[in-house]
Order: sequence, then C-alpha cells, then structure tokens
Amino acid sequence: MRTDPTAPWADQVRQLGLRATPGRVAALRYLHDHPHSTAAQVHAGISGELPTVSMQSVHNVVNDLSARGLLRRIDLPGAGAARFETNSEDNHHHIQCVVCGRLEDVECVIGRAPCLTPAEGHGMHTVLAADVMFRAVCTDCATAENTQSTNPTHNQEKTDD
Repeated sequence: MRTDPTAPWADQVRQLGLRATPGRVAALRYLHDHPHSTAAQVHAGISGELPTVSMQSVHNVVNDLSARGLLRRIDLPGAGAARFETNSEDNHHHIQCVVCGRLEDVECVIGRAPCLTPAEGHGMHTVLAADVMFRAVCTDCATAENTQSTNPTHNQEKTDD
C-alpha cells in the first residue's frame, strides 16, 4: 500500500524532526512516482527542478529518510546500488527479473506482517518483518531469449576458413 500521493511530504519530514528541505521533499515526490529507484535515478529525476542538488546530497537524503522509516531501502543481490520506495508502511515483498533487473511489488503471502514465521526463534521475542525476494525471468526477457536461441545464425559456431 503506497503512501497517499497527496501526502504532505514536508509535514511528514518535519514529524521526523528533520527540516523539510527542497531536496528532501523533491526526492520523496520523485520516489512516490518512481518506486524502486536508485539514488542516481533520484538525482537525475530532480536535478531539473533543483539544478544545484549534488549526488552526495541525494545519497544523504535517501539514507536519512530510510533510517527514519519514511523510505524503504531495498538491497538486491548483485545490484550495484540500493533502491528506494515510499511504500514503507506494509510488509510487502519484491520480485526481480534476473535478466533486465525489473523490480515489482509482491503483496504479503499471508496478508499481514510478518508473512512468515521462522521455525526457530533463536530467543527473539517478536518477529517484526520477513523480507522475501523472489528472483525470476520476466516474460519480455524470456521471449527475447527464446527468439535468440531459435535463430539459426545465433547458434552456429563461427569458423575461420
């Protein structure tokens, strides 16, 4: 469940005890409209509105807002950069195409947090969340792979005569 698009981002930032700077508000707006973006994508997306914003400033913004729970940080296996989203209030999961990297939300399997219960609690009192990452091949990538593998010239070995 994504935060209301009309949400007063500045008010939410202030409720965390932070200043509602133009960079923080712009980053939140961008991430609401472009979930699963990297800090570099956020920087590119807001630099037209805020031409003086630095890449370091965007990194600081997404890290600060993630640490305070306003953003959700998603660390993908093998990815060079974390992704971020404003959808941080529920316990949804993600599915990622291992070919093109596309990332989509997957609702909680059971319907309420934490979605999974560990077989052994190891002395932990309360399970707060269970992060699940489904890895797959999307339809577009599977179709492209099938097209390439059925192309006779694609499978022929090249020989030097």
